[in-house]
Amino acid sequence: MASRFFGAGSSSSEVESSSDEEEQVQKAPGRTFQFSDEEEDTKRIVRSAKDKRFDELETIIKQLRNHKKIKDMSKILESFDELTRAMKKANNVVEKEGMPRFYVRCLVELETFINECWADKDGRKSMSKNNSKSLSTMRQKVRKYNKDFEKDITTYMESPDADVPDEVEGSESEESADEASFSKDVTAKASDFQKAEAEESSDDDFWGSSDESSSSSSTDDEAYGENLAAKFLKKTGPGTEKREKRKREKKELKVRPEEEEVENDGQGEWTVVTPGAGMVRERPKMFTKDQEITVEAVNKKLHEILAARGKKGTDRSEQIELLTELMKISTAHNLGNGMLVKILFSLIMSVYDYNPTVSLCMKPEMWQKLLDLVQDLLQILEGNPAIVINEKVMEELENLESTTEEFRVRGCVLSMIERLDEEFTKMLQACDAHSTEYIDRLKDEKMVCCIIEKLYRYLESRVTSADLCRVYMLRINHMYYKFDYTTIARPADEKAAEKPLEKEAEEKPPEKEAEAEGSSGEETKITEDTQQVEVVVDPSVLMDELCKYIYAKDITDRIRTRAILCHIYHHALHNRWFEARDLMMMSHLQDTIQHSDIPIQILYNRTMVQLGLCAFRHASIQDAHNCLLDIQSGGRAKELLAQGLLMQRQQERRPEQEKLEKQRQMPFHMHINLELLECVYLVSAMLLEIPYMAAHEFDPRRRMISKSFHHQLKIAERQTLTGPPESMREHVVAASKAMKVGDWQQCTEYILSDKMNVKVWNLFPETDRVREMIRQRIQEESLRTYLFTYSSVYDSLSLVTLAEQFRMERGLVHSVISKMIINEELMASMDEPSQSVVMHRTEPSRLQSLALQLSEKISILVENNEKLLEIKQGILPGTQRRDGGYQQRGYGGDKWADGGQRNYQGGNRRGGHQQSGGYRNRNQQDGGGGGGGGGGYQRRNQDGGQGYGRRN
Repeated sequence: MASRFFGAGSSSSEVESSSDEEEQVQKAPGRTFQFSDEEEDTKRIVRSAKDKRFDELETIIKQLRNHKKIKDMSKILESFDELTRAMKKANNVVEKEGMPRFYVRCLVELETFINECWADKDGRKSMSKNNSKSLSTMRQKVRKYNKDFEKDITTYMESPDADVPDEVEGSESEESADEASFSKDVTAKASDFQKAEAEESSDDDFWGSSDESSSSSSTDDEAYGENLAAKFLKKTGPGTEKREKRKREKKELKVRPEEEEVENDGQGEWTVVTPGAGMVRERPKMFTKDQEITVEAVNKKLHEILAARGKKGTDRSEQIELLTELMKISTAHNLGNGMLVKILFSLIMSVYDYNPTVSLCMKPEMWQKLLDLVQDLLQILEGNPAIVINEKVMEELENLESTTEEFRVRGCVLSMIERLDEEFTKMLQACDAHSTEYIDRLKDEKMVCCIIEKLYRYLESRVTSADLCRVYMLRINHMYYKFDYTTIARPADEKAAEKPLEKEAEEKPPEKEAEAEGSSGEETKITEDTQQVEVVVDPSVLMDELCKYIYAKDITDRIRTRAILCHIYHHALHNRWFEARDLMMMSHLQDTIQHSDIPIQILYNRTMVQLGLCAFRHASIQDAHNCLLDIQSGGRAKELLAQGLLMQRQQERRPEQEKLEKQRQMPFHMHINLELLECVYLVSAMLLEIPYMAAHEFDPRRRMISKSFHHQLKIAERQTLTGPPESMREHVVAASKAMKVGDWQQCTEYILSDKMNVKVWNLFPETDRVREMIRQRIQEESLRTYLFTYSSVYDSLSLVTLAEQFRMERGLVHSVISKMIINEELMASMDEPSQSVVMHRTEPSRLQSLALQLSEKISILVENNEKLLEIKQGILPGTQRRDGGYQQRGYGGDKWADGGQRNYQGGNRRGGHQQSGGYRNRNQQDGGGGGGGGGGYQRRNQDGGQGYGRRN
């Protein structure tokens, strides 16, 4: 404005009036296109519900994408929950407008991202505990949530969007609509704007204006011409051109072949190296061309290689390659077996050190290499008896040159083979038990057994008896759990003929004991240079010889204890019940086993389980129940036998503790069937518990033989609808109910059904004999239960009738009833002329038993009331009344604390379960005691007169 008043030109009033008119005309269109920040801030924007909800979804999706870039699973989970909540709010809008495509795309991308993270096992291991937990939660939530949008996801997957950022995609449609409407408004008002600008430019020319902004705006408008809408449209700047250029360059790099040669720069040819490939390094040369290769030079080089062992940054695979090459050089120059053995020994140790952690198992290729190296070493040692390997040989005293003296090498072959056996166990533990890989690894056991046998032949005359016991223990560990099926097919005459052979074997000297031993108790083949020698040895004789040598020569309790347990396990596995039982009783291991280490305790548990199964096969039901009680009572059989880990409810295992427990797990082929174990325990408990429950039906203080069996019965009683049995436990419960009423046929059908045969009984070696034994025991216990239940109904029973009813021989029925009468379990007598059982009416009837219980409860109630009344009157317990009444010490003169309610309820002092197995009830008795060491019980009436008693 200053140029208009002070510039060159006329100052007449006409010019001033015309300029005022021009200003008034110019201000009108200026207000139309004036956009200031203050007006935009104060202006209220009204948006539709669709825009609000969709903008909220897009904001959350943007946050979710940012969290995905850094793989923050916990934040992704929070954003996903927020996204689902926002989607619920937008349900009304979605029903009207339809499912937004950007939301479906977000779900597809999220599910793909979660699946990729889940497939990356190494990445999951490196995650934190919080992220790992969030990942598993997200995986479940996304799967469940996407099921509601399957149709939309399928439609989207048929024609997915191009790789366009979500910000552009979400606003692209809106921008196109806004551009169309905006261009119409701008073109409609473009003429007015042009007129105003033309007048302003003429005014500037008249006044000689030098305003740069006005001139620049006019030039911009002239550049667009009549299409002023293009001025306000979205246009690409220099930044977008750079981004497009980078994208083109990346695409060209992807399209370019990997093997394309790069242009030379004057310094030779260049080749493209594949990304991630290691640089090819030349192996360091062992010796120079002119250097003489001798034992000293090779030994010096060997020490140089071994000096890097265990240091940080040492490449273990390179060490193995160097030692292998050094062994080839030694063989090519004929430096002697001494040098070769030392290199082999160092190479085997390097293979052991290949794994960075001891807890991990070897790779399959390294394991195979180890087996080959150990076999080569033992083959050299067997072919050259002059070579002596001993850990007591000092390095200065080693003799590696081929002289007339014997070769002396520092090392311990026994420790090396023990480490081999440990690695074999770790290989089996790391494999999936139900895969072919496990079978392939298990096939290597034959080779391991052959290596152990070769080791024994080499060390037989070179080591002490203590080291020889370690070798024997290695052989026993691969023998004790294997069943010899040839013992089933062999007749009894051959087994009887073996007894004199066993006596001869005992008289052999220890030096010649193992000349005819095999590697695993079965028919084995030992591969040598050109021959295959087949050795067939009875595993029982071999096991007996190995264990007896350890009993006589071992000086450590640990190896002797392990040998005893393995020997008992082997006896029990082959149905030698009496030998196994006697050896267990003579060893007294059950008294000191809690002080042993955990692996021996696991072996003790396995031995007791096998002993219980053997007792069951020999119809020793009570012994079988006692052997299996400790393992099955707590519900931790799987953990106690080291066949798996159980979840702990109260506390979590520490990582170190869990790692140790996993290392103690038994390989799968050594497992004991847990379902078979539980079935044998429950059947044994049924055969003991059901007759006892029938004999003590009205006894309020009857003891509980098996808690787990009673637990199964209670579960079955709580069920409102009982269908046909399906599982093993349901079969045992149904059989127990049938045995309670004396229905032995129904009980046998449940126990020996087809399902039970397939699941349990067919797993025994001699299946038919076991089934026959179970059927016979069910008949006997059903007969006992029937007599206990219905003895009060009959005056006499015929033995012939009982034999026909239970399909038993008359002599067997007579034997069962006679035992019951002798043990005072049944108050009856045998009438031989009439072949019948005459019942004696000494047992109370059911009505009499209920009356006795009622009288005892009433007397206890009266005593309690009197005691409370005395306390209210101020009479202290234990003092005599003034009226000369009874003392507060019970009717029989004993202290009240020793009788009364405490004894009736099985209290803490004298009533309840005694250590000798007796029970006492001294309520209102005249000083009478219960059954103590006899294991029975007695009752007396209130007046101390006639009662009844029974001894078990």
